[in-house]
Amino acid sequence: MAGGGGAAPAPKQDELHPHPVKDQLPNVAYCITSPPPWPEAILLGFQHYLVMLGTTVIIPTALVPQMGGGDDEKARVVQTILFVSGLNTLLQSFFGTRLPAVIGGSYTFVAPTISIILAGRYSNIVDPHEKFLRIMRGTQGALIVASTLQIIVGFSGLWRNVTRFLSPLSAVPLVALAGFGLYELGFPGVAKCTEIGLPQLIWLIILSQYLPHAIHVHKHIFERFAVLFSVAIIWLYAYLLTVGGAYRHAAPKTQLHCRTDRSGLVSAAPWIRVPYPFQWGAPTFDAGEAFAMMAASFAALVESTGAFIAVSRYASATPLPPSVLSRGVGWQGIGILLDGLFGTGNGSSVSVENAGLLALTRVGSRRVVQISAGFMIFFSILGKFGAVFASIPAPIIAALYCIFFAYVGSVGLSFLQFCNLNSFRTKFILGFSFFMGLSVPQYFNEYTAVAGYGPVHTGARWFNDIINVIFSSKPFVAGFVAFFLDNTLHRHDNTSRKDRGHHWWDKFRSFRGDTRSEEFYSLPFNLNKYFPSV
Repeated sequence: MAGGGGAAPAPKQDELHPHPVKDQLPNVAYCITSPPPWPEAILLGFQHYLVMLGTTVIIPTALVPQMGGGDDEKARVVQTILFVSGLNTLLQSFFGTRLPAVIGGSYTFVAPTISIILAGRYSNIVDPHEKFLRIMRGTQGALIVASTLQIIVGFSGLWRNVTRFLSPLSAVPLVALAGFGLYELGFPGVAKCTEIGLPQLIWLIILSQYLPHAIHVHKHIFERFAVLFSVAIIWLYAYLLTVGGAYRHAAPKTQLHCRTDRSGLVSAAPWIRVPYPFQWGAPTFDAGEAFAMMAASFAALVESTGAFIAVSRYASATPLPPSVLSRGVGWQGIGILLDGLFGTGNGSSVSVENAGLLALTRVGSRRVVQISAGFMIFFSILGKFGAVFASIPAPIIAALYCIFFAYVGSVGLSFLQFCNLNSFRTKFILGFSFFMGLSVPQYFNEYTAVAGYGPVHTGARWFNDIINVIFSSKPFVAGFVAFFLDNTLHRHDNTSRKDRGHHWWDKFRSFRGDTRSEEFYSLPFNLNKYFPSV
């Protein structure tokens, strides 16, 4: 170089080192086992309850009218989903993976439910309420049968043996698309009523990301409660628009999305009602429908595995031992069984949006999620009060999704820190699995949208449903492709083992491999003596 005077100073040695790899995510305020003070924990729990309400309300709003139900049935179904989600979240946090994961409604189960709604044997029922009851019993039967899949795969240890082969490299597409794969529920939902959705998104970003740095408050009040603040502001604003008559002459569709009084839940909800098993009558069973629901259960099992991995990271826990993951899947199967017994009309899986909320608040405490389960049960019994919160306009919820699903997607990408990104094997597996994970479901969904049925269209409806449901799931396709390639391409080659990051997770492959697993994942009430984790 000519003239040393103008040259930049040589970088310090430590600046050139890459960022160190971390087993546990740093900078999390409260990890699994450290609860925040009670007042804060209760508010954070309520925030989790608000976030999970979105999916809880959106799914029955879409399904119940197609089943023949009105506002009255819709309110009861929402209450039932809330009640069962509360039970499932408690079971999962006490006996399952013990992670701060909310178990709520799942979009994966919507397709087979619609398939049941369209079944020929219900088309000649004239009375809408009778039709609703018959279809609901049909979904209950299918869910009860489908739950056995996760119960057996989880508790037999079969899923433990599968996930032992999961390396950081194959976890990346699975976890990333568990978040990013839900992109259709983000901005398209915001745009249904831009004047409410967009301000919500902007406010949430300002409150959670910019404001804490602009105003140096001792407590992390803004980032921790950004959802409560922003939803309250925008909901009030939406209410003022509604009352002020901004939508008086708007199209019915705009009114439905923008107005705060259009959900029909508050007037239809009873003051006090406890959901109970078989409240719609005895379930009916149909083999084809049960198979279709089983396929959804299998897709949900894979998606939940991705979501559990994301939750464990954001809770600042060590990577999930396969035996704990398998136990969680078994309890999730019991959750789907409860869905079938109570009649939620929908299966359940790990709530991806609540996993994202852990990241936004940086609170991964188990107690917070258990408190939120308490809110779910409380508000499902006190119907009218629960219905008030449940009538938050959908675009507000969609704006929250934009941030939460993004956080879950990015935690998937963060596992690349364990992999060698300069290896061509890594590049191929990563790129191809991401691409196929987006491209294959796109084909299935596009075909279905145009033709009204999936690409697989044989005489056996149950077979069509199985293939169409599984290949419409982005995390399933991406995770399957990555898992298969990662375990078959030059697998025994020592450099490949290092490239895929397999050695980083070696000590977590068995429960006893790392002492921290005991702290995060051991069962309460000394149950480990009777149900040892291997």
